[in-house]
Amino acid sequence: MSSTIEEITSILGAQRIGTTSSTIDWILTDSRSLCFPEETLFFALKTKRNDGHKYIPDLYQKGVRNFVVNEIPEAASSYTDANFLIVPNPLKSLQRLASKHREQFQVPVIGITGSNGKTVVKEWLYQILSPDRTITRSPRSYNSQIGVPLSVWLMNEHTELGIFEAGISEMGEMEALRPIIQPTIGILTNIGGAHQENFSSVQDKCMEKLQLFKDCDVIVYNGDNELITSCVTKSLFTAREIAWSTKDSERPLFIEKILKDDTGTTIKYRYLGFFKEYRIPFIDDASIENSLNCLAVALYLMVPPETIAERMLHLEPIAMRLEVKEGKNGCTLINDSYNSDFASLDIALDFMMRRSEDKNRKRTLILSDMLESGQTSKLLYRQVADLVHSRKVDHIIGVGEEISAAANRFEIQKDFFANTSELLNSGLLNQLHNEDILIKGARVFHFDGITDALELKVHETILEINLNALVDNLNYYRNKLKPETKIVCMVKASAYGAGSFEIAKTLEDQRVDYLAVAVADEGADLRKAGINSSIIIMNPEITAFKTMFDYRLEPEVYSFHLLEELIKAAEREGVSNFPIHIKIDTGMHRLGFAPNEIPQLVQRLQKQSAVIPRSVFSHLVGSDAERFDAFTRHQIETFEAASTTLQEGFKHKIIRHICNTAGIERYPGAQFDMVRLGIGLYGIDPFTNKMLHNVTTLKTTILQIHEVPADETVGYSRKGVLTRDSRIAAIPIGYADGLNRHLGNGHAYCLVNGQKAPYVGNICMDVCMIDVTDIDCKEGDKAIIFGDDLPVTVLSDILETIPYEILTSVSNRVKRVYYQD
Repeated sequence: MSSTIEEITSILGAQRIGTTSSTIDWILTDSRSLCFPEETLFFALKTKRNDGHKYIPDLYQKGVRNFVVNEIPEAASSYTDANFLIVPNPLKSLQRLASKHREQFQVPVIGITGSNGKTVVKEWLYQILSPDRTITRSPRSYNSQIGVPLSVWLMNEHTELGIFEAGISEMGEMEALRPIIQPTIGILTNIGGAHQENFSSVQDKCMEKLQLFKDCDVIVYNGDNELITSCVTKSLFTAREIAWSTKDSERPLFIEKILKDDTGTTIKYRYLGFFKEYRIPFIDDASIENSLNCLAVALYLMVPPETIAERMLHLEPIAMRLEVKEGKNGCTLINDSYNSDFASLDIALDFMMRRSEDKNRKRTLILSDMLESGQTSKLLYRQVADLVHSRKVDHIIGVGEEISAAANRFEIQKDFFANTSELLNSGLLNQLHNEDILIKGARVFHFDGITDALELKVHETILEINLNALVDNLNYYRNKLKPETKIVCMVKASAYGAGSFEIAKTLEDQRVDYLAVAVADEGADLRKAGINSSIIIMNPEITAFKTMFDYRLEPEVYSFHLLEELIKAAEREGVSNFPIHIKIDTGMHRLGFAPNEIPQLVQRLQKQSAVIPRSVFSHLVGSDAERFDAFTRHQIETFEAASTTLQEGFKHKIIRHICNTAGIERYPGAQFDMVRLGIGLYGIDPFTNKMLHNVTTLKTTILQIHEVPADETVGYSRKGVLTRDSRIAAIPIGYADGLNRHLGNGHAYCLVNGQKAPYVGNICMDVCMIDVTDIDCKEGDKAIIFGDDLPVTVLSDILETIPYEILTSVSNRVKRVYYQD
């Protein structure tokens, strides 16, 4: 629903500078996601580390004319046709605008909060309820202080039901989200330990989450959960409660039996005196609990039990992951085929556009019909076409009768098919080369067949990289820094084995200040892939100076010899004021200028103009060990004195940095101007050796299972001697993939279906064997080498090494799959 700039000015109580008439359809908080500039209102949000006001000049140049700010930008008079709405706090104004927008709709709205399961419950409710009504729901996990108002803004005149998630990480946040969602139906999924650090107790967290339901008509929750039940009682709600229970037969929704078998679960229940049952195609406890929350809501909304049972039977797993995979013929696949609606299409196209900076690569969209939009096909596909054009898609492949009927709206290369089988049989997919391909389809179109046809299958062993976990780790350490402290993120050694480009792109999206790689070729590859962030070369080679100049790669300089060669090369190339990073040796004794050489270094730098010191730094030797604390403090004092001497020789600001990951955690007083984040970014606390948010999961597949009698042997040199009749599984991973041979012969294990499966015999080059005698498993099941439930630190401890070695040893022949959950 459009709003005029005059209406929005009144809602926000803003002071308006500018007189241009405008109609607003789109709200923008991230300048990189601009789509329709003329119809966009940009909220210049300020955070501890960024300020949206600095993106106003660029957005104005791109056509945006409406801005919510808390200060007038410099040279505002030059923005002759812009509107600036001045408010005390743009975030609060964004939330207020969304609240007023919500008030226009007198429809049921489901608000979901809890520690886990929010997105699954939201999507399953959508599957159950959408055949009967037009639903607006949160895209993906848009459940934050910014995400919730952006989600609610999507409600329009077609909306018959809203379903929105609300997530919080500290006290007081739910009070801001409640008036935005204004739920009439509340669901509390569960309460766990996620984001617990900002709450004094689990009870406090539960009470805070329950604030969302203050004005609800009904609240749904697990009545067997004593914590939740107690907190609901304390909250003194007047709402009706549907507290389903497997124990208390007095509850209005009583779960009589839960019967699991190999293919699913049958649930028998009693509701308001009648007895019914349904079946779901899942057997895990989390899915059962999620289905019970959905059941309670569907019953409350008077969906017939027979209809609920039919739709529960066909519930599909929620692939809450936007995956990036390597495709055939040099293509990159972005797989987002778990739903197809306008809001999620916008998000996925934005993701593709940010990751396809190489102008020589085509952007191809494979898109199915969009179902249950509530709009006419004519209006919907006109909007889709506008979106596709604005996101600079080069080629659209449409699947379905409705999108095919709208083919003439797409003024780009296009191919349309009535169904997925027709596309797969056409041969078109084999013609795609060196393209970025977004696969986006409604479930009923079974686009997994398209993904299978396009995916490069070179190995059944893959390394999964969770990009959201990477961002969580970045923010964990950012929260320990002063707002002005800059961050260098280490992406050397192919981002500790995770793959440098996707990691670097994600970090660039998070606006880190610097990336750091080991050698110039690594930096050049990132530049060729479209990375624009400042890049430091930690181990520059004299033969690579030309590469550094050509690709704007800033070298570390640690000796007079290297400095002289760099100056000569710069002068030959006509380069001046090329930024360099001075390294001081304060105790590592690996590389660096000695502290007493700094006066001489200052004199040399002052007598030339080819290079200029951008930063000065040193390496801490033992910041991850208490026994070296005295030496670490000595290093910091030495660095402070030496870096001060260097700074005194120049008028411009020279950035100082010495803290690594452990230093960030343990020496907050030594932040100086910048810190370097390494292993902590990838989820490992170097001080405790504990995991933060796991980023990488190495997994493979059982190829074959043998029944091997006692006293037989397994593997080369007959090292794996069996003492009992055993089931031995072969998995396609070996030392050529990075699985260390010293883990063999029972020294370590992998996980199969959540259970420990020890390695048997010697680990071979391409295959190893595991003992699955006591595990219910079959050929084709997954084996986890390391991941969420088997931390990489377990393997490094067994090998008496460091996690770095395990991570960086994963071979390049192991396929990387990136996802956002």
